[in-house]
Amino acid sequence: MQNKLLLLGIALVSLTACKTTSSQLVHVETQKNISINNELKSDEELAKFIEPYTLKLNKEMNQKISHTQVNLTKEGDNSNLGNLLADYTFDGADKWAKTNLGRTIDAALINIGGIRTTIGKGDILLKNVYEVMPFENEVIIVKFKGSDLMGLFEYYAKYQKNNPVSHLYIETNQGSVSKALINGKTINPDQDYYVATSDYLALGGDNMKFFSKGEMIPTGIKLRDLFIEYFKNNTDINPNEEIRLHFIDKK
Repeated sequence: MQNKLLLLGIALVSLTACKTTSSQLVHVETQKNISINNELKSDEELAKFIEPYTLKLNKEMNQKISHTQVNLTKEGDNSNLGNLLADYTFDGADKWAKTNLGRTIDAALINIGGIRTTIGKGDILLKNVYEVMPFENEVIIVKFKGSDLMGLFEYYAKYQKNNPVSHLYIETNQGSVSKALINGKTINPDQDYYVATSDYLALGGDNMKFFSKGEMIPTGIKLRDLFIEYFKNNTDINPNEEIRLHFIDKK
């Protein structure tokens, strides 16, 4: 019975198709051909117009800006690329703070999700940095009271996420902070601390709600521009392995 219904359906479709006039078919097909031809002509003209700009951009993006002795990856709790970029964030923000705030900063942290890929051993090209950091995030400095800064360490105890840090040591066990150091020292609850991060995290991204307790100081520095500058200034990259995040109970 099902086969008969299928054959009947095919027959009805065929009959319906036969009822369509040839003039309608020609009319539709002609419009389609004109549309395709116009689009092709337009695409060819556009490609010809942008070709010199494309060549210039490709030349710029393929320029060598540094060299790495090892693969720079984002894997693990203390990835070499994560630590390196966190250090660059710290250094750039610290330089800005000395000029504009008349003081140094104390630490930096970035999110591992913002690092989109790795950099293989060998020459580092400009395009590699764009691939690593395709976003337009800016550096924000957040001023904390020491008592509020503990929220940062409690975040890592709760989520155990490998968001890279600089000038911080965070050790957790059984969901609690077992050791919290900033510049190698314990937190003074009455002291002011300045922490550099991205605008994404400063506004609570990646569940970092603790930043809302601080005072935000914009720098106008693009993270990607900062990374490019520091890669250019460090032409031979060979990062040291360093444990900054230690999740003792992590499985």
